[in-house]
Amino acid sequence: MLLLAVSAAVPPQPVGADPRGRPAAGDGLTAVIRYTEYGIPHIVADDYASLGFGTGWAQAQDAVCDLAEAFVTVRGERSRHFGARAVPDPRGSAASTNLASDLYYRGVRDSGTVERLMAAPPPGGPSRDSADLRRGWAAGYNTWLRERRITDPACERADWVGPVTAVDVAALDFSVGVIGGQALAIDGITAAQPPGTTSADGAGRFVTGTAPVAAEQPARDGVARTGTGTGSVVGRASNAVAFHGSTTADGRGLLLGNPHFPWRGALRFWQSQQTIPGQLDVAGGSLLGSTTVSIGYNADVAWSHTSATGTARNLYRLTLDPADPTTYLVDGRRERMTRRTVTVRVEQGRSVTRTQWSTRYGPVLTSLGALTLPWTRSTAYALNDPGAANLRGSDTALGLAKSRSAHGVLAALNRTQGIGWANTLAADARGHTVFSQSQVLPRVTDDLVRRCSTPLGKTTYPAEGLAVLDGARGGCALGADPDALQPGVFGPAALPVLEDAPYVENSNDSAWLTNADRPLTGHPRIFGPTGTPRSLRARGAIEDVSALARRGGLTVADLQRQQFADRVPAGDLAAADTARACAALPGGAAVSGEGRTVDVREACRVLARWDRTMDPGSRGALLFDRFWRRLLTTVPADDLWTVPFSPADPVHTPRTLNTAAPGFSRALADAVAELRSAGADLGAELSERQYVTRDGRRIPVPGGTHDLGVWNTIEADWDPAAGAYTDVSFGSSHLQAVGWNGSGCPEARTLLTYSQSSNPRSPHSSDQTALLPAGQWVTFRFCERDILASPSLRTVTVHGVDHP
Repeated sequence: MLLLAVSAAVPPQPVGADPRGRPAAGDGLTAVIRYTEYGIPHIVADDYASLGFGTGWAQAQDAVCDLAEAFVTVRGERSRHFGARAVPDPRGSAASTNLASDLYYRGVRDSGTVERLMAAPPPGGPSRDSADLRRGWAAGYNTWLRERRITDPACERADWVGPVTAVDVAALDFSVGVIGGQALAIDGITAAQPPGTTSADGAGRFVTGTAPVAAEQPARDGVARTGTGTGSVVGRASNAVAFHGSTTADGRGLLLGNPHFPWRGALRFWQSQQTIPGQLDVAGGSLLGSTTVSIGYNADVAWSHTSATGTARNLYRLTLDPADPTTYLVDGRRERMTRRTVTVRVEQGRSVTRTQWSTRYGPVLTSLGALTLPWTRSTAYALNDPGAANLRGSDTALGLAKSRSAHGVLAALNRTQGIGWANTLAADARGHTVFSQSQVLPRVTDDLVRRCSTPLGKTTYPAEGLAVLDGARGGCALGADPDALQPGVFGPAALPVLEDAPYVENSNDSAWLTNADRPLTGHPRIFGPTGTPRSLRARGAIEDVSALARRGGLTVADLQRQQFADRVPAGDLAAADTARACAALPGGAAVSGEGRTVDVREACRVLARWDRTMDPGSRGALLFDRFWRRLLTTVPADDLWTVPFSPADPVHTPRTLNTAAPGFSRALADAVAELRSAGADLGAELSERQYVTRDGRRIPVPGGTHDLGVWNTIEADWDPAAGAYTDVSFGSSHLQAVGWNGSGCPEARTLLTYSQSSNPRSPHSSDQTALLPAGQWVTFRFCERDILASPSLRTVTVHGVDHP
């Protein structure tokens, strides 16, 4: 039981006598929160439970509605509050409906999976410090709900906002951990039923029971479509680069972190500094609901993550008992599937009941993304996701936060093994750097695939790294590495690692060209492809950072300029050829996809003059963007360039736009017609056509889509009627450019692109967003003297007495 109180101190100084702002000694949960410019909290506590308490309280202050909805999701209660047929935010879930999402998460809760993971002893399970953080976070969030009034219109009168438990907080961590695995298969897991049964009638009404199937699916090991993807629910995005001291002005390291994440919902980043005097002092960005800093820095080292190309899941094809499709065979022995009945409440007091099935390999499923996996009388499929047995992410984050060097970051990754779908890059004050593809991946070796792959796997594994193994043979089990904390995954010794190169960089392609002069090779295909074309964003990033490293003398200011250079590699490769081919069109006209003749002469002139950036002042950027998007959908990738890809020159090939491709002039005509029909000037500044609206005013947003190759990736929402991008759903989020200057304080420049609070009534819902058009940054106040010097300093002390 918690006896709760909150007090606010008006004077701009820490509470209590300790100049570091430590909370006064006493029983229970106590934290001091000092707010500086842009509403950034600096949280000080004496222990991990109290630190979690302050963090939960402060997150609720900024994003209570996003958090409350996230808890509704992981409790399996979306259908009840938001409608069973409604679609969850696709950036946070691959479920096609709230009902599918609820059935999955309710099944997780009913199975006790999260509680078992919480109870597992360390190092395989979470540490006591992590457990205390979760317990404290829940208490802090509940305290805020009890003592404060919700003003965010998204949930100020909602009946779905309420207290949470430590299990709820852990369930959020679990949901992030399965982003690269089970979260991609929610529809397939919840729809999987043995042949001869159905879960809904033809009208889509929610019923349970069995019914005859009109025509049994043929027994086959095939797909309706390939393309399951090798990423995660949130998409494969982010950039990071770490520069070695040999390339910098002062011999110290530099790190630029640029994660691309949703601008809305529970996967937003949130800034803070967390301090336990003498034990922990770290700052950076956390995903909402997280008790720890995810991407950040301390006095000695900085790190960031990028989504990795490792395929964090694999499939097993099951051979079924001919007499019972819920029994499968392993080495000739029968094993019954585990059956669980899951009930979800939906609208108007109704409920829906489904049966879910699992095996020794994982849950049975009938689809994975676009891949169909029919459950017939002879075969079925099961999904192995090691992320569903991993709740160590908080301990990994704590390990990084306590590291004192780039090598210490690597040691923490190896010791805790808690990251399921990301790479880690780090630089330190002594000038060292490291890259590690620190994923918890199924232990699928190329040799295992050769011995055990099914016909389907022989297609999906080379193409996507998705292994489909024969579950009827015990010899096709994943085995164990001696240095792995959990069975069936690769241990740290098997992971791609590069230390102390002049630069290490990743833009979501594989680890192969982390440094173009020191390629990483020899790893199983499941880690990602080598010797294959890189994305335009990866190619542009390697060009930029390798040039910076060769130039040398680098400073934090160079990192800031790189972030907002907004260079368009697609434009550098194709704009001149496009303008020339445009000008050569007979009569200055092209035929659109609708068969209309479009005058494109003005477009030719605009593209010829375009500066090939997505800067707010750039003229022609929108035209090229709309043309390029259409070109990629009309011209096959193999026909786009006249100079093909060469593994010997992966950064500069393929190149030379194929302007003779049949879809080229059509894409140009369609882009011009589209903009003119919306009344858009072809040569307008990008600031007029790419923006967000906050507090009734438009804020121009620099950057561009991944397909253009722009480092500062922005995936914006297109409004055809306006002929403009009028909001942003995904892209650059928590930016950090970090170095060291010998002062004992990190030289950190940060920007949270969508600002700290998701409450539109908060003064901190758009203040950092307003810095975007000019590419401005926030000077982060890490050291005590700088915090105390903030003219915006405001101190809040939060208390909670914890009784057993």
